Amino acid sequence: MKNPIEQLNKIFDSRVRLGIMSALIINESINFNELKELIDVTDGNLASHLKTLEEKGYIKVQKGFLGRKTNTTYLITKSGSQSFKLHLDALERMIRSVK
Repeated sequence: MKNPIEQLNKIFDSRVRLGIMSALIINESINFNELKELIDVTDGNLASHLKTLEEKGYIKVQKGFLGRKTNTTYLITKSGSQSFKLHLDALERMIRSVK
């Protein structure tokens, strides 16, 4: 079996991306302002991390309106869910091997 550290996904090294994926794995969808508040980052910082995850195909973006205000919502893709779960499994195996 491969060394767990080799199975970690570098995309999820960032605390912001880890936070985004953690929020999306347990919520069907979440909007930009909710994510921003949850992770406690600036608009620009969050937007750049969301763009990276979207480009990798790990999240989907849905733009719409809530009344007259724009509302951008994010959802995890099947690929994103699988990749994130593999990353978490590798982290767990790594932690267990240290005990």
